[in-house]
Amino acid sequence: MTDEVVARYDVLIVGAGHGGAQAAIALRQRKFEGSIALIGDEPEPPYERPPLSKEYLAGDKPFDRILIRPPAFWAERDVTLLLGRKAVAVDPQAREVLLEDGARIGYGALIWAAGGAPRRLVCAGHDLAGVHAVRSRTDVDRMIAELPGTKRVVVIGGGYIGLEAAAVLTKLGKPVTVLEAQDRVLARVAGEPLSRFYEAEHRAQGVDLRTNVLVECIEERDGAATGVRLADGSVLAADMVIVGIGIVPAVEPLIAAGAQGGNGVDVDALCRTSLPDIYAIGDCAAHENVFAGGARIRLESVQNATDQATTVAKALTGAEEPYAAVPWFWSNQYDLRLQTVGLSAGHDQVALRGDPADRAFSLIYLRDSRVIALDCVNAVRDYVQGRALVLAGARIDPALLADAAVPLKSLLEPAPA
Repeated sequence: MTDEVVARYDVLIVGAGHGGAQAAIALRQRKFEGSIALIGDEPEPPYERPPLSKEYLAGDKPFDRILIRPPAFWAERDVTLLLGRKAVAVDPQAREVLLEDGARIGYGALIWAAGGAPRRLVCAGHDLAGVHAVRSRTDVDRMIAELPGTKRVVVIGGGYIGLEAAAVLTKLGKPVTVLEAQDRVLARVAGEPLSRFYEAEHRAQGVDLRTNVLVECIEERDGAATGVRLADGSVLAADMVIVGIGIVPAVEPLIAAGAQGGNGVDVDALCRTSLPDIYAIGDCAAHENVFAGGARIRLESVQNATDQATTVAKALTGAEEPYAAVPWFWSNQYDLRLQTVGLSAGHDQVALRGDPADRAFSLIYLRDSRVIALDCVNAVRDYVQGRALVLAGARIDPALLADAAVPLKSLLEPAPA
């Protein structure tokens, strides 16, 4: 790094998503008086990403309604926004970040909240016109602009992003096919009963949903996608292809600078990396999570990003408090509101509470007889009350959990006097 340092901040935040924005907000809320700058590689001020595949794509929410704070907020809190700038390297000895435009920014403490980039297909045609990710406003604006001329959509990936986009486009009247490589949708994040429920729901709405399907390539004409060729040789016509197969954590500059990590950058309970005065939060931070049995994981959720941001703000203002928040997630598809609390990975029992045919039910996951997670579909009360069971790691008879006539809050034993 040889160019001149153009500015130096007491706290420099790389990434202007939920985690980066919350870090700046929390620091000011905690009366931090030092200088703060937020680097974002998009031109827009911080905005909410979950609505991109839902309300924003559907046209139900304009962009100004998904801003995390109004534009004037950042100036009022004396937070410098360095937008449309990308961090490409970190020098932990000089305490500097190099930007793609050659500028160097100095820092006292660095918070890395860069999230990740959409995972791309590793096949011919992955970069054609008409092939889209759903990660940024620009991604979705491009899709919206193409929709009037779109006759057929293929969604590759049966995770939340893919299914949410499929639901919106189906409601907009577009014929949609969803392709999932595994034997069920949501396989990474939910139990089989929930996967089968959502598969049936999408098919009932007219989606051609296929599992155990591998993509060979994207076919094209004149540089634009015309179809998706499958491994069996068949071709699905498509003039819009949406790829939702996960993200690659954006940690290369930290790893190159010597930070420990692999799938993300490793952090401790205070979100500190192995590099001095460098923290990492959100999608890119690999942390040991008590709700995952102590395993080191990355959590791709707004909750994780904002709670870890608060953990760092507390650490930087002299009130260290280890991160130990219970994970939670949500997904809107059609008229179904899915709310999840806890992590179901590794469960060995599932209690079904309610009837999926009623389109309002919960799945309660147990491991070693303890409640570890709930998936609640149109069942807000179960979600709210079940949170306490997850926090307590409560041991409860699955038959009681499955009895919808028994309130979940009644199953948590009161604390001894």
